[in-house]
Amino acid sequence: MIEFKKLIARLKKAYGEPALPPARGPFELVMWENACYLLPDERRAAVFEGLRQQVGMDAESIWKADQAVLLPLAKLGGMRPETRVFRWREIARIAISQFAGDLDSILELPYDKAKRALHQFPNIGQPGAEKILMLCGMSSGLPLESNGLRVLERVGFGRAQKNYGATYRSVQGAIAEQIPKNAAALTRAHLLLRYHGKAVCRTNRPLCEECVVASDCKFAAKQV
Repeated sequence: MIEFKKLIARLKKAYGEPALPPARGPFELVMWENACYLLPDERRAAVFEGLRQQVGMDAESIWKADQAVLLPLAKLGGMRPETRVFRWREIARIAISQFAGDLDSILELPYDKAKRALHQFPNIGQPGAEKILMLCGMSSGLPLESNGLRVLERVGFGRAQKNYGATYRSVQGAIAEQIPKNAAALTRAHLLLRYHGKAVCRTNRPLCEECVVASDCKFAAKQV
C-alpha cells in the first residue's frame, strides 16, 4: 500500500496546489458550510460572495439583513431556502450572543473548547468543526469529508463498513501515524483528497483508468 505522504505528493503533482475556500476565519467558514446544499463549489462561492457584497460577512450585518435580500441568495443555494435563511440568522445570533460578534475569539481557546464552541452552530458536526479549525491554523488530526474518506479507504487505509462512523474511525486509525503535524500540510492533504474523490475516485463509475494512484490502489486492482 502506498504511504500517505507519497499519495498526497502524487495528487499534488497531478493537480497542483489546491485553492483554499474564499472564507477566512471561523465565522466566514461557518457561513461557507451553510451557503448551499448538495450543489457544486461554484454555486457555494456565488452564494457566499453574494452575501459578502450585498449584506456583509459579519454577524451583525447578517442578523440585521432584510429578508428580501437574504431570501433570493438562499434560493441560489438550492432547496429549502427559508430554512437556509433561518440558519444564517441563527449563526449570527449565536455569534453575537455567545461571542460578542467576534467568533475569532475561539482561536484563543484550547483546541477541544474551540471545537465545542463550533458545535453550537447549524450543520457543524465534529469533522466540520475540525476542518474549520484546521483552515484557521489549528490542527489535531486530518478531518475528512466523504470524498476524501472514500479515496483513502479504496487505496487501502482502513476498511469500509456498513456504518459511516465506523468507516471514518477505521480510516483515521490507519492514517494516524502517517499524517503531517502542521495545519497547512493537513489542509493541502484534505483539499487534494476531496478534489480527487469528486473528480476521479467517484462513488459511481470511478475513473480508475485516469487515476494517478491506480497502480497502488486496492480498489483499482479489483476493477481490472
